[in-house]
Amino acid sequence: MNNLKKVGLTALAGALVSFSANAAELTVTGGASIGFTGEEKVDTGNGWSMNDGLTFAATTELDNGMTVTATQIIDSSDGAAGAIMDTRTLKIDMGDNGVLTFAGTGGSSVLNAVDDTTPTAYEESWDVVSSASAIPGGTGGDNMFHYSNSSLMDGVKLSASYTPSSGGTASIESSSDYGVEYTGIDGLTVGIAMGENNLKAATLDLTSMYARYAMDAFTVGITTSESDSEATDADKEFTAMGISYAVSEELSVSLNTSTIDYEDSTLSDQDATGISMSYVMGSMTFKAARNDVANIAGSANADRSAYDLSLAFAF
Repeated sequence: MNNLKKVGLTALAGALVSFSANAAELTVTGGASIGFTGEEKVDTGNGWSMNDGLTFAATTELDNGMTVTATQIIDSSDGAAGAIMDTRTLKIDMGDNGVLTFAGTGGSSVLNAVDDTTPTAYEESWDVVSSASAIPGGTGGDNMFHYSNSSLMDGVKLSASYTPSSGGTASIESSSDYGVEYTGIDGLTVGIAMGENNLKAATLDLTSMYARYAMDAFTVGITTSESDSEATDADKEFTAMGISYAVSEELSVSLNTSTIDYEDSTLSDQDATGISMSYVMGSMTFKAARNDVANIAGSANADRSAYDLSLAFAF
């Protein structure tokens, strides 16, 4: 009986060691926010809203040293019939060989990530106001790949993304983009991204360049991008500038402007100006933004202002 007990304990110990070696590190983070939005000349109805979300992440290290992380975000908001399975990704960190991410849902391309890099305490200048023309951007969505590598050269980060065709009219053919970013000078970030958006019949060739410089409590930045379309008179040029100031460790303020210039001569330039602030106290963050947009979506004299308030808690 003693021998049998020894054998059983030895087998159990071996099983526990095996389980520990393959066990993933599980983390759960989340947050909730209350918001209020209002807009001039627009009936927004009940401006109050609530958003909340939980992020589940499981990380494990493979025998070859690679780290694999699976992430699932569960999100919900006012009016939704229960929780929404939001962004879902599988990330493979290959060390010096870079990071490969497959987004089952909620993926973002290289160009999308740098559509407007100007520093802001809350929202971009062209946001908040409804019907404002969207700025040129890349593809994104479900079942797409993203790759980045910061180990090839000091201060240089290379990125690429690929969005396969979904077939039918949803996506005519696959899209891809790539970019390079340099941070080798203290406080300075510069980058360029290029690619194609083939989600519609008229292909878009996209280029975005940006620069941002931080000095003490101030950060200034500029972003310029072009969208060249196969369709007639459908090209767009976007320029944004911004400056932010950290009043203290808790309080930041920013001023941002942007312009969209349309190739179509019947459209007027869309000009936007935004003021934002952010105040952090522990796990609580209060943010506010007031934006003014002139010639909304190129429509002359279509001018409106809007504001957005948010009180968020992290846990």
